[in-house]
Order: sequence, then C-alpha cells, then structure tokens
Amino acid sequence: MVRRIDVTGYDGVRLAAWEFADPPKEHAEAARAPGILLLHGLMGRAAHWASTARWLAERHRAFGLDQRGHGRSDKPADGPYTRDAYVADAEATIEQLGLAPVTLIGHAMGALTAWQLAAKRPDLVRALVVCDMRASALGAASQREWADWFNAWPVPFATLSDVRKWFGEDDPWVERPNLARGEFFAEVMAERADGWRPVFSRRQMLESRATWVFDAHWDELAQVRCPTLVLRGLDGELGRAEAQEMVRVLPRGQYAEVADAGHLVHYDRPEGWRAAVEPFLEQLAEDSREPVSP
Repeated sequence: MVRRIDVTGYDGVRLAAWEFADPPKEHAEAARAPGILLLHGLMGRAAHWASTARWLAERHRAFGLDQRGHGRSDKPADGPYTRDAYVADAEATIEQLGLAPVTLIGHAMGALTAWQLAAKRPDLVRALVVCDMRASALGAASQREWADWFNAWPVPFATLSDVRKWFGEDDPWVERPNLARGEFFAEVMAERADGWRPVFSRRQMLESRATWVFDAHWDELAQVRCPTLVLRGLDGELGRAEAQEMVRVLPRGQYAEVADAGHLVHYDRPEGWRAAVEPFLEQLAEDSREPVSP
C-alpha cells in the first residue's frame, strides 16, 4: 500500500511524500518503528524505490520523497534548484513527518543531499546509505556532456515502448543493452498531446546538477558522525578507489558493492542491493537494543 502525503518545502513549495506500508501496521506499532526516508537521484522519483520500500516497510516507517522539480512535486519555473534548497526540503520533510532520528537512503544526487543534511543537522539523522555518488568534483566537461545528452533525446516519444528501447538500447550513453534502464526512464514519462515527454524539465535538471558538479564535497562528508554505508555498483559511476577513500574519510564509514550493477544499483539488481543494505540496517537495530553503559 502506498499513501501520498503532501509536505511543504522550506520556501512553501509543495512536495509529494509517499508512505510505503505493506502490510499496514497498527498506529502504535508504526509510531515505534524506526523511520527511513528514501531520496532519489537526478531525474528520479520516489516510485523508483518501490521494491526497496516493500521490504523496508516490514520493520520500518518507510517514506520516499519526490524532490522539488521531480515526480509529483512542484516544479517552480524559477527554482531555486540549489544544494541548500534540496537539503532544506529534506530537513523540512523529516520534521513534518516526525521521522527523526531517521535513516536516509540516497541514490546519486539524493545521496549527496543525505550526507549534506547529516553534516548540517546530526540530530535528525541516525544513519546513512550513500549509493553511487562521488565526493570529488566532476567539472565543466561533465556538465557539457550532460547538456549534449539531453539535446540528443528524440522527444516526444511516440510510445512507452519507444522510451524503453531508446534508453535501454539506442541511447549513445548505453554501452550494452540495459532493460532496467529503459524501465527506469519509462517511469518518468507522461503522455502529452504530441507523445511521451519527461515529467521534469531538462533545463531544471541541468540547473540542479550545476550546483554540485563543480565542487568537491569531502569536507561535508568528514562532518558526518553517524554510521554510513557507502555502496557502489561495480559498473557504476563511483569507482572503488574513491568509494574506499570516502569510507576512510567518514568517521563511521562502511563499504559495500553489488556485482553486475551499474549506476542504478537498486533498480538494476534489487536482490544484490538488498543483500548489501539489509545487514547494515539490521546491525543498526541490534546496536539500538544494546544497553548504554553508565
């Protein structure tokens, strides 16, 4: 079962949060369960976490957030789509949903938001899962490549089958066919009068990306004091050496990787993703049950 809850971003923007509860819990039981907030990456939406949320909901209060400019949340023409805006929105969502101290599970851009929030408000964050997000600066060349890629999209797509085929097979960024990637993008398309188009603005996505690609984020990572799992797909964008350096910089970092997975780790290989994340969450639960020494 999925329930939509509208929350208010830091500047009044309406954001769509989604509570995943399967099976539904009694109110008292749900109130005691630890909270988890799932933060998607650039161009994503909370629905991309559905398979993850199903098993999380067995023991947690699990919520996904459509971040500003994404999914069913508002997409203000003038933004802002800054790092501060995304972090403040997540902060407001946690407080309005009563999730603190929360475990944040973030993919790509959502992972950066998660660790920036943990550095800013350690009182709100119990633990982090950082999935396939680099701490180093990507630079101007990366931003130009993304602009060129967006311009290459053959929109509008005539059918959803065309969406799946282009992103899963024909996209010049695809090294080999990837059906999961096609499905991922099919979930962020909407039918218009002239065909299928993305639910987000590509211009706004570039604006969002421009607020992190030119800077490194190691200092904020080092300020994260809670347990943090850094997870990568073997064929993803976060290399092993950088991931292990991120773990070293984190005061309480751990490392995991998922074989045969690309950037969309949780979507590509849901079973491998669960096998990597679930032990980390179980250890958190076990640690919380241990008596505190006087």
